[in-house]
Amino acid sequence: MKTTSILLSIISGLANPFAYGQDTVPNRTSHSPKQHFIGSSGMMIGNFFPNPPSFYQLNYGYWLTEKDVVSMEAITWKYRHPLGIPYGPAFDSPSEAYPGCVREYGLGAAYQRYFWKGLYSAVHVIPFLQKYMDQNHRKIQHGFQLFLTLRAGYHIGLFRNRFFIEPSIAFTHWPIKTNVPAPFAALDSKWPNYFLLEPGLHFGFKF
Repeated sequence: MKTTSILLSIISGLANPFAYGQDTVPNRTSHSPKQHFIGSSGMMIGNFFPNPPSFYQLNYGYWLTEKDVVSMEAITWKYRHPLGIPYGPAFDSPSEAYPGCVREYGLGAAYQRYFWKGLYSAVHVIPFLQKYMDQNHRKIQHGFQLFLTLRAGYHIGLFRNRFFIEPSIAFTHWPIKTNVPAPFAALDSKWPNYFLLEPGLHFGFKF
C-alpha cells in the first residue's frame, strides 16, 4: 500500500509510556480474558496528503483466550500503481501509474496469536471487489482479488490497557485477481504478486 513511507516515520517515533506490566500478556485483567475491541489502521493518515488513497478501515475483534484473537475487518481504498512494485526508484513512479485507478471494497477475517508479552503474529484473508476506473473516474469494469497478509507485530496497551496500538511488518500476497482490464494487466505483469516488509500501525479500543 502506497502510504508506507508515512507509516515508517510514525512507527520509528513510537514511545510506550503507558504500557501494561512487563510480564503480562496483552489481555490479562481482573475480569474475563474474553474481550471485544473495535479499531482501525494508521493507514488512514494518508487521506490528509496529496493524492490520497481514500483509505478507510473498521475492525471488530474478540479475544477467544488471553493469547488468541479473531477479528473481522472492512476496508475500502483506491490505488494508482501495481501493488507489487518494491521499494526503489519505480515505487510510485509516474511511468508505472495505471491509466486510471482501482477502487476496492473488502470484508475479511483475521486470526492473531500472541507468543511473548505483546509480540504476536497474524494471518488476514480479505476478498476484494474491485472497480476499475479511467483517468476521468468513469467505471471501466469490475474485478475480484483475494488478498492475503502474514503479519508480525507488537501490542502496546495504553491507559490501563483500555486502548492499544500495534506497530507491525507484513508480507502481502494476492494469488487471485480476475477480470483485469488489459492496460492495467500489462503494468501488473511487470511486477510480482506480493509485497515484502509493508509497515502497519493498527489501533483500537477494548470493551
